[in-house]
Amino acid sequence: MDISGVSGINTAATMTNASSGIQRDVAVQVTSMGLDQMEQNGEALKKMMEMSVNPQVGSNFDVSV
Repeated sequence: MDISGVSGINTAATMTNASSGIQRDVAVQVTSMGLDQMEQNGEALKKMMEMSVNPQVGSNFDVSV
């Protein structure tokens, strides 16, 4: 019985599984980066909206000597 071809099949299957794992890891990282960016945009929007409520507060000040 010749089993030389069996190891090639297992190697191909292992490579396919490793490739799927890498693709999944990349997809998770990209999704995480997108989530981080959305959180940063949300914080910037929140700050901008807080400033728009009283736009005059803190933008000018009077000094008398």
